[in-house]
Amino acid sequence: MNKIILMGRLTRDPEMRSAGSTTVCRYTLAVDRRFRREGEPEADFFNCTAFGKSAEFAEKYFRQGTKILISGRIQSDNYTNKDGQKVYSWQVIVDDQEFAESKNASGAPAGSASSQPRPDASNAGSGFVDIKDGIEEDLPFI
Repeated sequence: MNKIILMGRLTRDPEMRSAGSTTVCRYTLAVDRRFRREGEPEADFFNCTAFGKSAEFAEKYFRQGTKILISGRIQSDNYTNKDGQKVYSWQVIVDDQEFAESKNASGAPAGSASSQPRPDASNAGSGFVDIKDGIEEDLPFI
């Protein structure tokens, strides 16, 4: 079985390009190490590749510093460079990706339109109903 699950922050904005009829998006994910030792790096960096709709989603919504959760598989690549040396590299082929924190937690500006509730919203269209104060005695489950 080849499965990897990672949570970390993007080190740069995703880069998208077309490979024939398929869209490809690449980004690097910095994943903090759980335990840190003196003199060792505090994070590991994973090159990630998404295809198709996942690639379009990543390019549209992910930005540098965004905390995301991905799952996929590890793929090894190797080639011989111009000096005749064999070079090995690893990348994560993304199957699923999602945000790992809210927009507010990731440092979005406090006054942005998406973080401010609409003044006329009043739960309209949310599927929730406002419950007035003092109704507790009428509710059978409190």
